[in-house]
This record gives sequence, structure tokens and C-alpha cells, in this order.
Amino acid sequence: MNGVRGPQRLSGKVAVVTGAAMGIGRAVARTFADEGAWVVAVDVAPFDRDYPLVEQRFLDVTSEQGWADLADHVRTRYGRVDILANVAGVIGYDPLDELELAEWERIIGVDQTGVFLGMRAFLPAMLDAGAGSVINFSSDWGVVGGVGVTAYNAAKGAVGSLSRNAAVTYAAQGIRVNALVPGWIRTPLTDRQPPDANARVIGSTPVGHGGDPADIAWACVYLASDESRFVTGTDFVVDGGFLAT
Repeated sequence: MNGVRGPQRLSGKVAVVTGAAMGIGRAVARTFADEGAWVVAVDVAPFDRDYPLVEQRFLDVTSEQGWADLADHVRTRYGRVDILANVAGVIGYDPLDELELAEWERIIGVDQTGVFLGMRAFLPAMLDAGAGSVINFSSDWGVVGGVGVTAYNAAKGAVGSLSRNAAVTYAAQGIRVNALVPGWIRTPLTDRQPPDANARVIGSTPVGHGGDPADIAWACVYLASDESRFVTGTDFVVDGGFLAT
């Protein structure tokens, strides 16, 4: 297990976090652990050495068998799962008329199908327990259009719809499902984006700057905790006011 736990906001809960080797996923996993959760952090990328308090495992979120193996492992080792945070994501910048099918399938596979597979893998354990919180990562660009980013727009929009579907389907069984909608957050992903694209988004953000992974991690703590027991089916926006303009 992961050491001594105090009376934190997620004390004793079991959480699975995808895309957890870097960026937002790393911040979510670390903050969940700091708040008392037993965390299983998964990614296709390697984890750095400075990563205490979490169990680290390889997972390709597009792999049905990989998800099944992970669900079996979590059930065997921890006995249950209370929180699933589907953070893993990739982006591409091709407009529709230039987008190759292979690139479409790559982005849809990670950003949309990976969310579906994750929920399908862990919902049975949550249904058995009669409780659970699922946090699926959408984006501002899942709500409004972005120039290019065709597949990313489509996938993130679908995540919002899928989350609402699951929320109303499983609410009576004690499972909450919300879509987390970040704005521009400084991560390795945005560091690789074209500078003009970053400048456009930040320039349209009313607070006048981008966010940090911690801004998203603390929102996830709220959605994962019992504090949000009456919150389900939402697009939980953390974007510095971008969508309000």
C-alpha cells in the first residue's frame, strides 16, 4: 500500500488515474494521494523517480485487454475502486479536409474510446459497491470549435455526451459521472502546441493567463470526494472564463 493516511478529503478511497506520468494526470494522481487516496497511476509513458505515494503501472488506454487486466488487479489488491479519473489524452491539429483516417483513429482511440473502455472496466466494481465517482476529461474544445483540431473536437465533445449518458444511467446505483472541462493549462502537451495557438487561447481567457495542473487537480479532488455527492452529469468547467466570453 502507500503509507500512513490521515483524515484527508479522500482518506481511504481507491483511485485509478490515467495519463498519470506527466502534466494534469500527474498532478491529479499526486494530489489524490496527498488527500489520502490509494492511487493506481497508469500511463504508456515512463514515470519519473520523484513520484511517491502511488502505485505505477503501464496501460495503453486503447487496449480492451489492458483495461480488463487493470480492473482485475485493482479488485484483487484493493478490493474495490471508488474513483476513476480518465485523464489520458492526445491532440492533433489537422483540419478535416487534411485529416488522415489513421490520425483520426489515433486521437479518437485515446480520447474517446479510452474513456469508454475505462468506464466499462470499472463500472461493475462500482455497481457492486453501490458508489463511485467517475471524472472524464473533456475540454473547452469539446464545447466550442477550435481551428483545426478536428478529431480532438469530436472526441472531447463525445466525452461530454458519454458522461451525461452514464450519469443518468447509473445515478440510482450511487455512481456519479462528470466531465471535467479544462481551459488552457501549461503541460507538456501545450508546450508542444504551436505558439500562436497557445497565444490565441490565452488571449481569449478573461483572467489573462493560463492555468496550472494544480488548478485542475483540486477540482478533481472535489468531484472525487463526498463533498460533491449531489453533483453528477455536469460539464465541470475550469477555464479562467474562456467559455463565458
